[in-house]
Amino acid sequence: MWTTENRKRYDRSHLRYPSDLTDGEWALIEPMIPPAKHGGRPRSVNVREIINGIMYVLSTGCQWRALPTDLPPTTTVFCYLNLWMSDRTLEHIHDALYQQCRVLAGRTPCPSACIIDSQSVKSTEKGGPHIDPVGYDAGKQIKGKKRHILVDMLGLLLQGFVHPADIQDRNGGALLLATLLGRWPCLKKLFADGGYQGPLFKQAVAELLPELVIEIVKRPDQEKGFVLLPKRWIVERTLGWLGRCRRLAKDFENLAATALAFLKLASIRLMLRKLCNPT
Repeated sequence: MWTTENRKRYDRSHLRYPSDLTDGEWALIEPMIPPAKHGGRPRSVNVREIINGIMYVLSTGCQWRALPTDLPPTTTVFCYLNLWMSDRTLEHIHDALYQQCRVLAGRTPCPSACIIDSQSVKSTEKGGPHIDPVGYDAGKQIKGKKRHILVDMLGLLLQGFVHPADIQDRNGGALLLATLLGRWPCLKKLFADGGYQGPLFKQAVAELLPELVIEIVKRPDQEKGFVLLPKRWIVERTLGWLGRCRRLAKDFENLAATALAFLKLASIRLMLRKLCNPT
């Protein structure tokens, strides 16, 4: 019997690579890909194959020049990624899929509560004339960059920001919230850990988002070992979800903007799987 579950298995088994988009996933994002510009030579590349190439790099963590030859050329895939970063196509796709995931879960498209956290990641050896600086996180003893993420109560990524690892959480959190101005007007509550307590972060939030109320979730002093903290496990789970993409295992990118693009691509990949496989 040809059931929906059998069809999903068929779609996945007939892909060249596990990272390729299924027909259902492609149908969700195809309308959001901007058409080719007027004038000049008509577009000759298959845009779906371009996205498959980007997802291959994201999932496997391979070098750009190690893309399989049955995918579009490396320069073509990389140029389209830069184009969609600059014209905010990735951001528009991410926000549209995010709202669809919220509706599918029975929530309103605009969240009212969020959780903030950071993740320090080691940087690899890099070369080139244009490289964004890295920093040293003395607390975690990591030299590299720090990813700041903001998630809702479902664990879906709202916004991200990448900066040197030597920037304190309270300062990096303020940089992240500064990118939210006017985007999610329904946000009223922010959950954070002890790294964000103090007057500096509180004052920055009051200036940027005065309607946002901060709640610091602290670890009990008398507890030892692992403790499951309320609300905090949600953002930690999201970091685990995003960590399935090997491109995020380390900081491979020369530019923080590219690192942020791959962070959002990992979130797009996660939401596509949720929308096409709701069970």
